[in-house]
Amino acid sequence: MAASKKTHPEVDTPTKNRIIGYAKATGNAAEAGRKENVPERTAQRIVARYRQQGTTANKPRPGRPRKCTPRDIREIERIARKKRRAPFKEIANEITVDISESTVRRELARKGYHRRVAKKVPYLTPKHKKKRLAWACSKRLMKRIDWWRKIFSDECYVYLGDRHGRIFVTRRPDEKYDKDCLVPTFKQSSVRIMVWGCIMDGRKGPLVVLEYPGGRGGGMNSARYQEQVLDKVLKPFYTQMNHQRSCVSFQQDGAPSHTSKSTKQWFAKNGIPLFDHPPSSPDLNPIEPLWHDFKNIIRSFSPLPTTVPQLISAAKIAWEKISVATISRHVGQMEARVQAILEAKGGHTRF
Repeated sequence: MAASKKTHPEVDTPTKNRIIGYAKATGNAAEAGRKENVPERTAQRIVARYRQQGTTANKPRPGRPRKCTPRDIREIERIARKKRRAPFKEIANEITVDISESTVRRELARKGYHRRVAKKVPYLTPKHKKKRLAWACSKRLMKRIDWWRKIFSDECYVYLGDRHGRIFVTRRPDEKYDKDCLVPTFKQSSVRIMVWGCIMDGRKGPLVVLEYPGGRGGGMNSARYQEQVLDKVLKPFYTQMNHQRSCVSFQQDGAPSHTSKSTKQWFAKNGIPLFDHPPSSPDLNPIEPLWHDFKNIIRSFSPLPTTVPQLISAAKIAWEKISVATISRHVGQMEARVQAILEAKGGHTRF
């Protein structure tokens, strides 16, 4: 059996500096080594290296050369950007040189690319982007006091077991909202319950569990929206808020029950001004991120709700748990949201 090679611990930088300082003062590197409990030859080499190079730092140690040339790395990056959803193994198979999945992962990591879950966003047509940009241009001068007078509303579907799969893409941190790094989402169906809520800066509005029979013609229509939400909930809440703040207006999205002729007549009759909202723009409604917290609270319940009545009860509890401070924080970002739309020219934003 071959004898193992004897090794010595590397001398740390402070010790090297003390050896050099003593050697400069006395001219005796060996004595400096003895004082620091370092072999004399080692101390002499440290001093000799310092005199030759002007530093005690170690030179880069030789290692295994990189398998990929700069040209190969550019090819890896080009394929990864072209095929964002392709796993590293598939990218390795397309490269002209014989490399492994690990090599692709390592080279892309050096460029800042990692596998990340694709951000889900609403699908935006050129027409949507144009309307979003026009909306932002008209609101760019609004200040915090102006947003303080807006009632933001929205509906939210709550499922029994609403966890969905994830799609990974290869991207850099600054490419999170690039078109080919996003996964468009479309309206869902087969919901268990639907709730409606509203908020204001510094105020949490009521939550309504909407009731409708379902089936053909049994969805949320204008009559049910006016009866269950506008008459019973919004009207008294708006009256109270308008009395306290004055010049309050109400925001809602473009759902058919919201924009029907009869619903518009209801708002005109009751003297509630509407605040316009562009289509496919949940990022411009500060109540949207609250739904994420709202669902996470429901998912945290133990045991989880397993029936519709239990889900309704859980939804009411979850709404009560959302703090007014959280609401104000999201409403306080409206100026930043408008600016983000302007910078994205109507496209997707980080909100």
